[in-house]
Amino acid sequence: MSGSITSGARTISQQEVGLRAARAASGLKAMGFEPGNAVAIFLRNDFPFFEASFASALLGGYAVPVNWHLKGDEAGYIFRDCDAKVIVTHADLLPQFEHDIPSGVRVLVVPTPAEIQHAYGLSDAACKVPAGRETWDDFVAAHQPWTQPPQTPPNTMIYTSGTTGRPKGVRRQPMTPEQVEGVTRQTMAIFGIGPGIKSVVTGPMYHSAPNFYALHGARLGGQLWLQPRFDAEELLQWIEKYKIESLHMVPIMFVRLLKLPEEVKKKYDLSSLKHVVHAAAPCPPEIKRGMIEWWGPIIVEYYGATESGAVVFNDSNDWLENPGTVGKPHERCEVRILDVNGKEVPNGEIGEVYMRNRFFPEFTYNKADAKRREIERNGLITAGDVGYVNERGFLFLCDRSKDMIISGGVNIYPAEIESVLHTMPGVQDCAVFGIPDDEYGESVAAVVEKRPGMNVTVEDVRTYLRERIAAYKVPRLVEFQRDLPREDSGKIFKRKLRDPHWEKAGRRI
Repeated sequence: MSGSITSGARTISQQEVGLRAARAASGLKAMGFEPGNAVAIFLRNDFPFFEASFASALLGGYAVPVNWHLKGDEAGYIFRDCDAKVIVTHADLLPQFEHDIPSGVRVLVVPTPAEIQHAYGLSDAACKVPAGRETWDDFVAAHQPWTQPPQTPPNTMIYTSGTTGRPKGVRRQPMTPEQVEGVTRQTMAIFGIGPGIKSVVTGPMYHSAPNFYALHGARLGGQLWLQPRFDAEELLQWIEKYKIESLHMVPIMFVRLLKLPEEVKKKYDLSSLKHVVHAAAPCPPEIKRGMIEWWGPIIVEYYGATESGAVVFNDSNDWLENPGTVGKPHERCEVRILDVNGKEVPNGEIGEVYMRNRFFPEFTYNKADAKRREIERNGLITAGDVGYVNERGFLFLCDRSKDMIISGGVNIYPAEIESVLHTMPGVQDCAVFGIPDDEYGESVAAVVEKRPGMNVTVEDVRTYLRERIAAYKVPRLVEFQRDLPREDSGKIFKRKLRDPHWEKAGRRI
């Protein structure tokens, strides 16, 4: 069966996506679009996301997915920085940035489909294309398919969301044939994607991993179902109904799945699943073990970055033998643990993680070569993570170097505390970070989201942690919040929780 993409009640074939992308490419070329130019995609997961991405690739341009949570100048900055020629957006998202559209940039609007409207509780009026605005469908229909040989695409340009400063666009060189072949092999081995694979796209395609997973799945003729918004039981329903074989997930999805009632977990046939890969955030060991016990030894994991692609990999057996690892370097990949002077440290010693994936083409940060040089040592780059390699060569992450708390000269890693908090009955979610402390420089703070209907107190949290971790790691400040600020990717916006404390202190460290 040929590839297809399904969203709600709509299905589009791989051939139709290709045809519409070719028509869109002709439209872009008629506007003067050249290799290296950019199409900004401000969409939730929808068919035009694939069409616009493939259209820009045909002309050797960059598809630039933009986090659709951004508003005003946040989005406008990316449009300006990537020199977007066109912005493709859903109708309901247009008001977020329409006053920050750079001069001369063409905007093509997509009616927000019913399944997305329902998932986000949007009004009928918000989902309609405003009068006078050009639609994506009209733009596509107005042109004949592009028939000239495709340019070598330079890959999608993803903007990384750093904790400080503006996001940076990862601008790659076009892939060589050897790199294309190598990345395809990695994609099949790590991501479990191959021709005809059946998969649900669970994460937002503005993030690098879901973007890579979904676009490669479509190119390889997979059958993809787009979940408008992650829902744990709905995913189980879809796995049974559509005989899903492969998934890309993040740990918070595992947490929500495991917290389903036992009768719900046992209700669905999940035997079609063959390969479930996760990454993007630390996975508490108890959560990982719980998923392997439930779904079987089909849970695999990788670690890397937008800049490097996937670098290390482990399967369920690797992880069970080395609990907590994120894996070993994959084919043609390299990892080194370096101290502050750039010297490699012995196995078991903590340092900053540097890595390289030789299949991925060289990159720079768009209009920011100096920032690219800042993260490199001897040809390897860092994503700012701290970790160590054990005697068997498996990498373990301790935390992000910029998230590390230094309290009274002692290094404290929030991820360790969070992994324990995730196991506490009554805790739905949590975030741990450093706040200013006049005596110690920094102290530990935790913001906890309770499970609905559960009564958890500050002292309950502290008592639970004191029994499981060293006393100096127990948060001095514990606060409760109903909904933690979180991206669809599963990553918590810690900056939004942390910054108010530091702004009051008048310092950043």
